[in-house]
Amino acid sequence: MLLAQKSKFGTAKTISPIVMQLLSPARRFRRVQYLSAIILIIAVLAALLWSNSPWASAYFSLWQTPVSVGFGSSQFNKPLLLWINDALMALFFFVIGLELKRELLAGELSNSRKALVPLIAAMGGIAAPAFVYLAVVVYSGGGEALRGWAIPAATDTAFAIGLLAAFRDRVPLSAKVFLTTFAIADDVAATLIIAFFYSGALNYPSLVTVCGLLAAMMFCNLLGFRNISVYAVLSLLVWGAVLESGIHPTIAGLLCAFFIPAFRRLEPTVFVERAREVLNGFESSLGDYEPRSHSTQAQQAQFSTLEKMAVEVQTPLQRLENGLHPWVAYIIVPIFIFANAGVALQSQDHSLLELAIHPVSVAVIAGLAIGKPAGIFLATWLAVRSRIFALPDGMSWRHLLGVSFLGGIGFTMSVFIISLAFGAGHGGGQGVGHAAASAEMIGQAYAHHGGSALEASAGKLGVIIGSALAGLLGFACLSFKKKHTQSGDAPTRQDRGRVGIEYRDRAARRDIATLNSSSEAVS
Repeated sequence: MLLAQKSKFGTAKTISPIVMQLLSPARRFRRVQYLSAIILIIAVLAALLWSNSPWASAYFSLWQTPVSVGFGSSQFNKPLLLWINDALMALFFFVIGLELKRELLAGELSNSRKALVPLIAAMGGIAAPAFVYLAVVVYSGGGEALRGWAIPAATDTAFAIGLLAAFRDRVPLSAKVFLTTFAIADDVAATLIIAFFYSGALNYPSLVTVCGLLAAMMFCNLLGFRNISVYAVLSLLVWGAVLESGIHPTIAGLLCAFFIPAFRRLEPTVFVERAREVLNGFESSLGDYEPRSHSTQAQQAQFSTLEKMAVEVQTPLQRLENGLHPWVAYIIVPIFIFANAGVALQSQDHSLLELAIHPVSVAVIAGLAIGKPAGIFLATWLAVRSRIFALPDGMSWRHLLGVSFLGGIGFTMSVFIISLAFGAGHGGGQGVGHAAASAEMIGQAYAHHGGSALEASAGKLGVIIGSALAGLLGFACLSFKKKHTQSGDAPTRQDRGRVGIEYRDRAARRDIATLNSSSEAVS
């Protein structure tokens, strides 16, 4: 009976409006992102201050502290930095996968017509900055800097949405949904780029193990298993297998997210009826005096029943996303930024000016502040000009331009790709998923891709400057507003109708005034 009510991955075949509301916590998502953006700014400033203070050596050596985790004969020995980048960031990608699956089921991506315009914008926002980066680097001589072509290709969802949330009602909801949709698509595309271009030599037996574990997760889903612990254990095993496969282990997070059940055991209407019965029973059990520290056995049973029903009326996907999203936004991503954003702006090896004019830095700045906004805007403009697609309701070209600039804020994912392409930039390379390498090597030698601390530091400085420029330009564009239709916004059909009515009213009043004056003259 349960299987007949679910599709391939256990999702309900028909989604009621109540379910859609529960599966689309857009307001809470934007609220968390707004506060997360503030925390990320603090983490960036703290990392820069510490890495350029008299205690800078303590900052850089902290992330090289060896940390060993093992069970029996299996031992993983990595620097602390790599545990952050390989393990904690897997949770970050897991939440991205949950968000994507929710959007596909009951969000903007569930409507193909509405989803296509943000997806087209995302494709333009990935291709254009990569082209700009490569053009700048090739003009400067190419070399090892070419490895960073994907650095400006991703949008930092927390920063972009957090800054857009500051406008509150001054920016239409459609613009916020548009930014959220293409930012999620951006993150998924960046994940695929990491999987295909920033991974090591493949270990095929481990890949077979990964496929088997994912098949086990799908089998559990089809059988109706909803216990999150089962999927947590299987996801951990998938992460370990991906770590040994040669693919970057953070990809495991995105893969596992798609096999988390998105069906409920209890329909909302049934939940309301049963909950009302339990609450009525609880209310009738109350006496004139209830001790604050004591509940009867019957009341405890009623509490347990309510808790069980509250779990059954939610999907496991919804519970995991709601539970993990604040942890990722407030703790995991800030820790990652704090560990990776440190750049020694002045050192014996290089100066601030040398970093600022380095080809990697210039290419990243151009890619984020010019290539990314241009790609998003032009791709959307071409789609709308084809007359097959249209801008979302209430969204003007000015809003699109501002959102396009906000798409150029590429902090978290850009720094992550820097660590894959060039290493961490302070003696600790970012691993690409080799278990053998992680067990034998520490620090820069562990990085699969070559590079130098200079290129990594230049890339990080470019990300900071480029993201700041894109954010400021986006903020200025969205803040600029003139009265009525004299602004840069194209007048809507309602605006044109209202203007026409006002014009006819003024003409009628003028004709009446002319007739009155004529009659007075005759008399």
